Amino acid sequence: MTRLTVYPDTDPGTVLLDTQDGDTIAKELSGIGVAFERWTASRVLAEDADQATVLKAYEREVARIMEEGGYRSADVVRVKPDNPSRDELRRKFLAEHTHDDDEVRFFVDGAGAFYLRKEGRVFRVVCERDDLISVPAGTTHWFDTGPAPDFCAIRIFTSPEGWVGHFTGDDIAMRFPKFESEAA
Repeated sequence: MTRLTVYPDTDPGTVLLDTQDGDTIAKELSGIGVAFERWTASRVLAEDADQATVLKAYEREVARIMEEGGYRSADVVRVKPDNPSRDELRRKFLAEHTHDDDEVRFFVDGAGAFYLRKEGRVFRVVCERDDLISVPAGTTHWFDTGPAPDFCAIRIFTSPEGWVGHFTGDDIAMRFPKFESEAA
């Protein structure tokens, strides 16, 4: 289930807020400049739907976001538990970083956790099917796919090159609860 947990960035043992209410999640994230929405597909999608089919199912919503944000491209990424690079991908995304471009993701299926560090707090957002999150350029964050990643997401870009990570070198991600703890 979609969930927002907020911690002081110096104390992962203290929970300041823990909610599964979509309106509260959107309001709290809006307060730090992060957009959060829930979308519904215009039709049922097969688990192995190709990129064109996935984008077609959400074309109205994707077009709106692209127009509002000045984005120029969208694609679909799918990572399954049997991906031979899953451990490498997890390590890469778990390192705290920023981007020169917004990170806009819509979860078509599956789940993952975004961790946003802002204003002395860490906002852990477990996103799942039908969740859109838009993290502004320059926002310090990391993403956890879990040990057995299983998600399909639409990625929306100004430029795919702008999504290159600028790693902070801080080990903060290692101190906070990992995504697999959400499944328990």
